[in-house]
Amino acid sequence: MTSPRGASPIASNKAGLLVLASESPRRLALLAQAGIVPDAVRAAGIDESIHRNEEPRPYALRLAQAKARAAGEAWDGAPALFLAADTVVSVGRRILPKAETPDQVRECLQMLGGRSHRVTTAVAARALDGKIRTRSVETRLVFDRLDAAAIESYVQCGEGLGKAGGYAVQGRAEIFVRLLTGSYSNVVGLPLREAISLLRASQYSC
Repeated sequence: MTSPRGASPIASNKAGLLVLASESPRRLALLAQAGIVPDAVRAAGIDESIHRNEEPRPYALRLAQAKARAAGEAWDGAPALFLAADTVVSVGRRILPKAETPDQVRECLQMLGGRSHRVTTAVAARALDGKIRTRSVETRLVFDRLDAAAIESYVQCGEGLGKAGGYAVQGRAEIFVRLLTGSYSNVVGLPLREAISLLRASQYSC
């Protein structure tokens, strides 16, 4: 188990401790923006393979639930609420990868340039009784047309590695965005309004 720097338990919370089932620094930062510091961080290792004919929203929901469940089952500490999320970038029904190589970043940007795409984040909260509640949020974005030089410059900066769809909207990729309709925090990786709603529904005071 690892704890975020400066983390401190929130006293007398009916939901017990709060465990973030993700090592994403962006999700930690977004929670901190809302005044919430998890008591612990524990990433859940699950199979993230896409099922045949699986669409973006069901895929994100399935993974978020699996992460919350896996983190809860592996936990050996005090009673806790587990918060998990999964973010998917899609063009139509096609789910783009979490870019692991410069070539994947390049391929994603070539597909996204000048086109509309959607970012879907599913959030799951596993309560003390094991019940899992979920929410999902979809944001629509349109990127400017991207020429080869703009794409290559972004690839070389390395920012898109490890990111769904090969870009980070909170970084240099924000200059690509012509239109964003919906939740900005969703695109970063955690829709705050829905995450707070889930925590409250699970008896977490925030």
